[in-house]
Amino acid sequence: MSERTYNASELLICTASRLMEDGTTAFIGTGIPMLAASLAQKLHAPNLVTIFEFGGTGAILETLPLAVGGGCTFNRAIAASGIRDIVETAQRGFVEYGFLGGAQIDAYGNLNTTVIGDHDHPKVRLPGSGGGNDVGSNCWRTIAIMPHDQRRFVPTIDFITTPGYLSGPGAREAAGLPRGTGPYRVVTTLALLGYHPDSRRMQLLATQPGVSVEQVLENTGFELLLADGVEQNPPPSVEELRTLREQVDPDGLYI
Repeated sequence: MSERTYNASELLICTASRLMEDGTTAFIGTGIPMLAASLAQKLHAPNLVTIFEFGGTGAILETLPLAVGGGCTFNRAIAASGIRDIVETAQRGFVEYGFLGGAQIDAYGNLNTTVIGDHDHPKVRLPGSGGGNDVGSNCWRTIAIMPHDQRRFVPTIDFITTPGYLSGPGAREAAGLPRGTGPYRVVTTLALLGYHPDSRRMQLLATQPGVSVEQVLENTGFELLLADGVEQNPPPSVEELRTLREQVDPDGLYI
């Protein structure tokens, strides 16, 4: 593959990586978040403190982990604890970012990773929450990463596995979740999305390279708000792609 071309996975990884700020703490899940974190550490966020569900805190991602409990998630880490300690750390407000995925998402950022269809008689049984509910409930800012189509971006999700803004302003707080926490961004194959500060509904911030606003709207199953001055994300740079392919995932396990 040419350094000027890229696939959908590489686009998601590079877009997510740019959101990872140096010197912050980030709860990292399996798959694309791990590659994005590794890329961020290598290019612009050397002091990113990665946190993994099974206890690795502050690992330097020199080798790509295959799962959140793998040995690489403890490499040169500042702490090696366990799942209860990690969840408590988030509950106490020490984790700034949480990265999530989902089969379905709605306009308020609620995520479903449990079932498609009726809960007791589902069409599809999904993996479930894992640490997803804890991440979405307790991290200050959560970022969802997922493909973009009307099957995933739906008016009403079949099951709330991970709470977003629930039914709108004030709903998280009424449910007992920490004030000030909640969804922050959604990274997709078509766009970068955020949330309106007043209505808490999802809004389009930027389209991915070569994607029009109309394409994003057509592939979203609910009314999507438009931010003032919708921008277009830059494509993955040559440096990002070279680092991703040669240092982050040289065996092509994800890309």
